[in-house]
Amino acid sequence: MWLLDKFLGKAIKHGQMIVTDHDGKEYTYGPGGGEYRPEVGGRPGPIRIRLTHPKAASHIARYPQLGAGEAFMWGWLVVEEPHDIRDMILFVTMNAKRLGEASLKPKGPLRKGAQKLLAKLDGINKRSSARKNAEHTYNLTRQLYERFLDEDRQYTMAYYREDPEATSLEKAQMDKKAHLAAKMYLKPGMKVLDIGCGWGGFALYLHKMYGVEVTGVALAPDQIAFCKERAEQLGVADKVQFHLMDYRDVEGEFDRISSVGLLEHVGTIHYPEFFEHTNRLLKPDGVMISHCCGRAGPPGFTDAWTRKYIFPGGYIPALSELVTESEKAGWQVMDVEAMRFHYSYTLEEWYNRTVMHRDEITEMYDEQFYRMWLFYLAGAEQSFRNGTMVNWQLQYVKNREAVPMTREYIHEESARLREMGEVPSWRFDPALKEAAE
Repeated sequence: MWLLDKFLGKAIKHGQMIVTDHDGKEYTYGPGGGEYRPEVGGRPGPIRIRLTHPKAASHIARYPQLGAGEAFMWGWLVVEEPHDIRDMILFVTMNAKRLGEASLKPKGPLRKGAQKLLAKLDGINKRSSARKNAEHTYNLTRQLYERFLDEDRQYTMAYYREDPEATSLEKAQMDKKAHLAAKMYLKPGMKVLDIGCGWGGFALYLHKMYGVEVTGVALAPDQIAFCKERAEQLGVADKVQFHLMDYRDVEGEFDRISSVGLLEHVGTIHYPEFFEHTNRLLKPDGVMISHCCGRAGPPGFTDAWTRKYIFPGGYIPALSELVTESEKAGWQVMDVEAMRFHYSYTLEEWYNRTVMHRDEITEMYDEQFYRMWLFYLAGAEQSFRNGTMVNWQLQYVKNREAVPMTREYIHEESARLREMGEVPSWRFDPALKEAAE
């Protein structure tokens, strides 16, 4: 316990945490008083943690991000009511933020070097490993994602144009699609490639709003099956087509390309290949829009817990990496937007919906999977709330004349799309479909 005691003694300078070790000995950290999450109305009072296994403290202390996540998954770490694991993570990272975040980073040049090397090796996404990694994350039962996402199953950041506390996830996701579509500068009849199409919501949205033909590609079989079901039931399967394939195998020529939540899975070593291939696929006067998680600072590496359990092969890029590699392939960056804090509110809502469906999720999987998913969502939220993660939206062109000179067109078109409304959303329940019609 001495190593964890040393870590927490240094890290906790605001609020209070009380840890009871497996032998019943109690340790108190922080001065107490006040609320630890004033920005979201945090619950007052000390956070009480109970360690149930003799190895829990040393496992957490060796590497806080991996060890804490595994200890919580295995039931070695229990957060006592009225608080939960989200409270604990936000509390610790809020304190670390005030210390300059140094207390959560791996110590020593050897450990840092090892982490960077592992992250780079894990980012080698050949065709076989890319499909395996995609299936690991996205081929979980569709019923799981139905429990915590919005009805359109947007598994990326929602866009909170108004007060996040008063905006539904469904509206924020609809506003995200309008914001992205506006940046694509679309016209009816165009051919669009949607790389990493997810559950098809954005592709269907673009066809609905513009009458464009869309080809969506992804590597998770259940996602593509679901996309095809949606297109068939909406009667647009001839205009919006989905394929289980690697983007590197796509051929043809497109007026527009979108990639939403894709670049995090490409791997830095494959950025040249991504930008070169998409450049070949896009017409000379075309536009490509990319939306991805990003680092507000310099390049880094994926933490060990996320790399092991959630996104194998994943990496969140710095803006410098995206711009540098795209320039080498002949792209010109026309617009960059850093979306701050939007994902933290999105993840908070996903977390709350997951908790709401605890019984159903544990029945689908088990209690350990449920705890793993909670830790993932809460850990991701803290990265966007207390850390330095943002979302990047970049607009790429091959010819600077492809888009208007000023950004007014983005705001005007986004407003027009929001006024038009959304594609009717129903989960393939005949009763809901009939009601929608």
